[in-house]
Amino acid sequence: MQTIFVMVKCELGRSYEVADAAVQSIQEVSEVYSVSGQYDLIMKFHLDAAVDIGRFVNHSVQTLPGVKDTFTLITFKAFA
Repeated sequence: MQTIFVMVKCELGRSYEVADAAVQSIQEVSEVYSVSGQYDLIMKFHLDAAVDIGRFVNHSVQTLPGVKDTFTLITFKAFA
């Protein structure tokens, strides 16, 4: 299992629409948060080890209507 975070810039006025679309259409989504700063949303995904992260983000996240840009963070280890 691999965990990634994708920061998303949305077209103006569409961040809630993008968040709803991600939750409804992407099975691997764990959490979606609205955030302040350079990006509008941060999305957390749990992917099978064999999943190609680049293809996943390209096909599942960047194609959501209203997504303008993404920045992907790949995690290594979770600390409790």
